[in-house]
Amino acid sequence: MLKPNNQWTWFYDAEGQQLMLDLGADMMFKTAIPANRLIPDATRRIPFSVEDATLFQTYSDMVHHLPLTAPRRAELVLNAIAAHRYHKPMLPKSWFFTACGDIDAPELGEVVVLETEHGQGHFIVVENSGNASLVMSASLEPVSLDGNKMLNFCDTIKVMNDRMQIAYFDEMKHQYAKVS
Repeated sequence: MLKPNNQWTWFYDAEGQQLMLDLGADMMFKTAIPANRLIPDATRRIPFSVEDATLFQTYSDMVHHLPLTAPRRAELVLNAIAAHRYHKPMLPKSWFFTACGDIDAPELGEVVVLETEHGQGHFIVVENSGNASLVMSASLEPVSLDGNKMLNFCDTIKVMNDRMQIAYFDEMKHQYAKVS
């Protein structure tokens, strides 16, 4: 499992037009955020901060029960940190999702369910800004928004909090084998 350290550095790869994280030891992480959704600070070389390390721990703790491999969880966590720090503000696109009113103010890193007419998916709350939150898809299968538009793993969207449902996981079934 990855552990943050003070050698990690955010930088922008101008040739690939991608925000990257240098993890040291010749390891690079390419974020999933499109270049046109990055704030101007994303083009500067910036060390991985104490705040980033705190977010790493918060997001890691919240997604541990998702049915993802360790590398996929690490990918989700690093993309969530990048989005929290470098994603441009965006307007909510709540019309894709069914209102349910389960959550008033989701916690940072909380895993929620969003439902459309075409299915549902798990999302991680990257940032809560009052009545709406920036969320990132934590579902490996694409989530269909309207039959044409899809959200893939680690894609972001902002939605009103009244669209979110609490995600429940049966952790007991992962801990014990069935005995006949």
